[in-house]
Amino acid sequence: MHVFVQPASPISAVLRLVAGLALALYALLLTGAPAAAQDQRQNAPGKFDFYVLALSWSPSYCEAISERGRESREQCGARAYSFVVHGLWPQYERGFPEYCQVPAPKLDRSIVSAMLDLMPSPRLVYHQWDKHGTCSGLAPRAYFETVRKARAAVKIPPQYLDVKTHLAVTPDEVEAAFVQANPGLAPAGIAVTCDSRRLHEVRICLSKDLKFRDCPDVDRRACRRDRLLMPPVRGG
Repeated sequence: MHVFVQPASPISAVLRLVAGLALALYALLLTGAPAAAQDQRQNAPGKFDFYVLALSWSPSYCEAISERGRESREQCGARAYSFVVHGLWPQYERGFPEYCQVPAPKLDRSIVSAMLDLMPSPRLVYHQWDKHGTCSGLAPRAYFETVRKARAAVKIPPQYLDVKTHLAVTPDEVEAAFVQANPGLAPAGIAVTCDSRRLHEVRICLSKDLKFRDCPDVDRRACRRDRLLMPPVRGG
């Protein structure tokens, strides 16, 4: 018995070729795209370009978690926190490293306790060390000493030291206030972030020797809302 096999048409051959190219491109994207998007030094401790000092407006955090039925006794208790240190984050010119040592070198409890005036939660201190501090290339004590020096290098504008009622601001107003209070800080070296309606953080870019510097990639991720609320500090 003879079986007749119809020759492939030119159209079907082209379709198979296109399908094969599509599969090859998909495989290339899966294997090659993440590497291309990352810095070549990705997650190598100590290999980065600058720091971001993230200052969180604590009343916004406390108000947001209260609305979700949660609480943070350390940060949202009786003490009246305003801007607190969220973290000091090593950065590349584009992107950033994270979790550069797994498991991370263990933190001494005395270091954690010493940082609670700036970072009012032991869990926050541990998390920042694991995710960001391990990328600094510094030992734990040296890293948190650098956090303290970075915080000391930034002056909080006087109008944000003791906010007693809900304050309506724009991101540009907050940026301008920090620029005015900190000679050498330029608008391109600071980014204000927000949630749906509240000021979340002020992120300031610092060189490895803790001098103000521009950071276009960070600045591009700033809040674009017209108006923001700054809830008052507790007891205000």
